[in-house]
Amino acid sequence: MKKFLLGLLIFIGLVILGIWLYSLHQFRDRHPGYSVDIQLKSSQNEILAGFAKVDISPKNFETWIDANGDSRYNPEDGDSFEDANGNGVFDAVWLAGFHNSRPAQGILDPLWARAMVLDGGDVKIALCVIDMIGFGNDEVIATRKLIAETNPWLDYVIIASTHVHSSPDLLGQWGPSDYKRGVNPAYLNQVQVGIRDAVDEASKSLRPAVFRFAEENEKLKPLVGDTRAPLVFDASLKLMQVMDAISGETLGTLMNWGNHPETLWSDNIQISSDFPDPWRNMVESGISVGDSVLLEGVGGVAIFLNGAVGGLMTTHPDMSVVDPYSGDSFEKQSPEKMRAQGRALAKITLETLRDTIWKPESKLNISLRAKSIDLKMDNQLFHLAAFIGLFDRGFTSWKHIRSEVSAWSIGSATFVHVPGELYPEILHGGIESPKGADFGIDPVEIPAIQTQIPGRFKFLGGLSNDMIGYIVPKSQWDVTPPYTYDYTNRPYGEINSLGPETAPKIHAAVLKILSELGVQK
Repeated sequence: MKKFLLGLLIFIGLVILGIWLYSLHQFRDRHPGYSVDIQLKSSQNEILAGFAKVDISPKNFETWIDANGDSRYNPEDGDSFEDANGNGVFDAVWLAGFHNSRPAQGILDPLWARAMVLDGGDVKIALCVIDMIGFGNDEVIATRKLIAETNPWLDYVIIASTHVHSSPDLLGQWGPSDYKRGVNPAYLNQVQVGIRDAVDEASKSLRPAVFRFAEENEKLKPLVGDTRAPLVFDASLKLMQVMDAISGETLGTLMNWGNHPETLWSDNIQISSDFPDPWRNMVESGISVGDSVLLEGVGGVAIFLNGAVGGLMTTHPDMSVVDPYSGDSFEKQSPEKMRAQGRALAKITLETLRDTIWKPESKLNISLRAKSIDLKMDNQLFHLAAFIGLFDRGFTSWKHIRSEVSAWSIGSATFVHVPGELYPEILHGGIESPKGADFGIDPVEIPAIQTQIPGRFKFLGGLSNDMIGYIVPKSQWDVTPPYTYDYTNRPYGEINSLGPETAPKIHAAVLKILSELGVQK
């Protein structure tokens, strides 16, 4: 009996030791010692700019057809991880967003890595936006190291995601089941190489440039909805058109707007970049019907930079989208609705750019401030996902992960970059302390970030250099009943958030780097 008990104790001890060692491995820092702390200001007046785009759509992936000829993968119908002929494991590309078990069944339109490189002499930065739901900070750092092999002269690289919900899973949580990671390592590598190649091509195409900044604050409001009170919209469109200083041709156009690219919605099973695809194409090449050109494009490479989409900002299925040329109205989610939305966005963009009130700016300086931050992960589901391997996320210390905020200014414009889905009330103001909220406190994230951003044109790039989920105002945090605003269910944002301290930490960090940017408000 004593031997049995001793053996049992040894076995239990070994199990505990194994779990402890496994935890150390899973929660290890993927980039030990890495930190960003950059403060630069250029003294060179002439800015060189380059743009490029690289197709990062998956190649030669396997589509699902079950034994009954059904292209929708559904474990409840008996569909297994084997292919329909029992010839091994079904090697799918799992679409991110909405729910798991959603294998891609084809490509509706391409996914892109679209890059801009700016050389201001003392400050050299790259911005690359990818058509993905998100890209974690560990993957951003790994990609920066890859870029540094061919472009070591760059001071700072920003990698942002459009947050499209019809792209492959690069975070892990949308695989074939709740407990199986959805990231294909080979495809992740393809995306990272695509980002590097886009930055390489943009670097090789640098030209002396002039800049035009523009904005439209009203016309895009019918194209986005806020699904959580308080109803605070980030519906403004901010534009930066970069032109060759010698020829006058457009090198690239950056379009900044806050909306989830999920107009195709949850029934879609095709890879797509959603409304950014027709929007960018038409800004570049114009709007045509048949052989008739309705509105000339500006050329160059168009880049969509998403904004403050927390809340959540989306074009949901009961919102109608009207084609601005045919007059057709689309409500049910479909490629036609998505394309009509892109056409409406392109029309407003091109008309805004044609307005002569937006004057070119030249002989500009670039200021840059970027800083790594540690964020506390209070979400127990996120902890479990990291432990079982759904998330491949490194920890800098117990319950803390590395993330990042940054800001840079050029001429009359300033860009602020945050690592997730910022609630618009943190940006614009309007945070409330509703009855039923968990903490019963006054708003914490004040003043509004927008009031502290210098310059006339204020850009906000969400999902930049990380994807941490929703950034919810602490005074609105709500996980226990009774729920705020008479909701019957727990609000969605908190389910996909690190925790209630995330918004105060990011808000404070952003205000600090803005105060250190060295640009007058």
